[in-house]
Amino acid sequence: MSTELSLRTRKNELYDALATTHGGYWRHEFTDHAYLYNLYFPPESFFDLLKRNVHDLVSNYPVAQPTLAGWVGKLIDQPPERIVVGNGAAELIKILSGSVARKLIIPVPSFNEYADAAPAAGIVEEFPLDASTFELDVDRFAAAALKCQADIAVVVTPNNPTSLSVPKADLIRLAGKLADHDCMLVVDESFIDFSDRCEQKTLARDIADYPNLAIIKSMSKAYGICGLRIGYLLTANAAFADRIRAGLHIWNLNGFAELFLETAPEYRDDFAASCVRVRADRDAFYESLNPITNITVYKPDANFIFCRLADCSISGPDLARRLFLDHDIYIKHCAGKTMSNADQYIRIASRTPAENAVFVDALKAILENVNQPENAQQHATEPNAIRL
Repeated sequence: MSTELSLRTRKNELYDALATTHGGYWRHEFTDHAYLYNLYFPPESFFDLLKRNVHDLVSNYPVAQPTLAGWVGKLIDQPPERIVVGNGAAELIKILSGSVARKLIIPVPSFNEYADAAPAAGIVEEFPLDASTFELDVDRFAAAALKCQADIAVVVTPNNPTSLSVPKADLIRLAGKLADHDCMLVVDESFIDFSDRCEQKTLARDIADYPNLAIIKSMSKAYGICGLRIGYLLTANAAFADRIRAGLHIWNLNGFAELFLETAPEYRDDFAASCVRVRADRDAFYESLNPITNITVYKPDANFIFCRLADCSISGPDLARRLFLDHDIYIKHCAGKTMSNADQYIRIASRTPAENAVFVDALKAILENVNQPENAQQHATEPNAIRL
């Protein structure tokens, strides 16, 4: 076997293995356009703080929920009794779907974890979004929630993978429609900091007016701290907060995460500036992708871009593998999402301007040559693309 062929075989094996690792990508030499986090935060001063305190952080027990909620409350200007802090939003979602929800309804496509965390079939009802726009009709969604007698309705905004937001006025109307039917509206705002005018879109300031409203927020994404694993739930419904809180372990966050929460208010200006940079990079990335033929690019509200490949072109799984094998770039295709023609969609994380430019060139090279006979023959013997 030639060295080149051996290398390609190893890269194919690595690509397949990545579907089961869910992280640790920094250990490998490729550009991660898959995971969706802020590249410009935290500042170096925070890492210096970690280094100075690493001995105590490793040697001592961390604090418990009341102190964590107080620190998050200081950061977001909310009373701590409204806050439940999780080991990433994933821990909170696991509790929500796995033990709190009797019947959960969610628009699809969306973040798969809400459905995957449910313990049995029948607990999750999926509400298909209109494939022509991927916009949420909240009136139809409310009717579907009432029809299936859901006690929890989840809306992710901006949505993952579509990167589209639901207008705040629509969400407030939705909360009102569900209020008299014992149905909590859980709004996942994990990507809202990357939206334009995000302070006008969040429901956080309205939380006290709607007892059937809760917000879930992954701090890992917005604050660029994926390895620290921090998320929170915000609600004025004390009984609902207690049900989520009851599912937590006593020390569910480690000392490194608690130091971040304790000091995060000191970095407010740095965080705001980082989000401005993310939005600028994303907008430039969108403009550079838009002219490419054989692909439809949806205007994004988050730090990633949702695209549909032309039916006459390459499939999402095949494109993802080609990008990895030929260009050392890793993206997410949407073949595992609940949606029509799912294998024709991809999701691309925006990174630095230089990395985005490399991606654009790689995408053009593949799409321009995908129908050439020699390319079709070259990749015909490669493994079928996996569903990520």
